[in-house]
Amino acid sequence: MTIAVGERVPETGFMTMTSEGPRPVASADLFAGRKVALFSVPGAFTPTCSAKHLPGYVDKADAIRARGVDEIVCTAVNDAFVMGAWGVSAGADGKVSMLADGNGDFVRALGLEMDARGAGMGVRGQRFSMLIEDGVATRLNVEEPREYKVSSAEHLLGQL
Repeated sequence: MTIAVGERVPETGFMTMTSEGPRPVASADLFAGRKVALFSVPGAFTPTCSAKHLPGYVDKADAIRARGVDEIVCTAVNDAFVMGAWGVSAGADGKVSMLADGNGDFVRALGLEMDARGAGMGVRGQRFSMLIEDGVATRLNVEEPREYKVSSAEHLLGQL
């Protein structure tokens, strides 16, 4: 079942790339007492994700933070090495935190996984954005398949 607005975000873990290598990030620590704008993409370095989705949040990071958001997070079912390299290539450092959901635990717990095996990508996360306030989903924007509208930085910025 898909998470609904007003529900607590399930506790799972992510991985982030640091100069010392991959480091775990607990969702409970990430979301507790904070306002987090999170967006999920089907995969790092994929066309729409690299040309529009991540760049939109990088470009709008200051405006989003100006509306009271403590952190902007990009997640995908990729490993921390890929997410780290993608963040570097997109200029996300200091603007968007790149968190790997390598096993898909987060998107599965949210009920937002998708089967992309037909495209050779395995099970991935759907394209979505959400606003999480003190661990509770206060906004949830899930895209229709092959769409990019409601999960954009512009759309989420309009909801803040």
